[in-house]
Amino acid sequence: AIHKKMYSARAKIVKPPGEKPDEFESSISQALLELEMNSDLKAQLRELYITAAKEIDVAGKKAIIVFVPVPQLRLYQKIQTRLVRELEKKFSGKHVVFIAQRRILPKPTRKTRRKNKQKRPISRTLTSVHDAILDDLTFPAEIVGKRIRIKLDGSRLIKVHLDKTQQTNIEHKLDTFGAVYKKLTGKDVNFEFPEYVL
Repeated sequence: AIHKKMYSARAKIVKPPGEKPDEFESSISQALLELEMNSDLKAQLRELYITAAKEIDVAGKKAIIVFVPVPQLRLYQKIQTRLVRELEKKFSGKHVVFIAQRRILPKPTRKTRRKNKQKRPISRTLTSVHDAILDDLTFPAEIVGKRIRIKLDGSRLIKVHLDKTQQTNIEHKLDTFGAVYKKLTGKDVNFEFPEYVL
């Protein structure tokens, strides 16, 4: 029975060959499996899996980052609001965010250019991946504008303007979004809900 439980806990996580999920990743996988078995998300969750999960500190609390395959992101987003609510219940109120596992390819230099016959796709550039992470983080709120402030010490602060209609849904998570973005990209970000008057 123990072997079966181990196997089933891994059923919702797919790691690269030779890598094993750690205990925390297995607990997320197990939670997803339980939701698949016992909730009306069964049909949608059956085909989905995750690639990694991490726990980070946000102002004395913990938040959970769940990484999913890029091709599955849209399917996750269809059920994301429900899924996040259910997972946050299971993990005693820790904020949960879903982010697609994207790869950044380094900028080609003269030496590497010969090796890689294929041109580096725009979607694999650092800027593009960092922008995509922001979009994933703030879903379902749309990003309606961005400003970059260069401080006197040369550091940058990205001000992200979010769709005001989603303010009540995600306002309490903005600290988490900022901490997750800083953890993944090293960049500071600030979220606002501007009043647009047409």
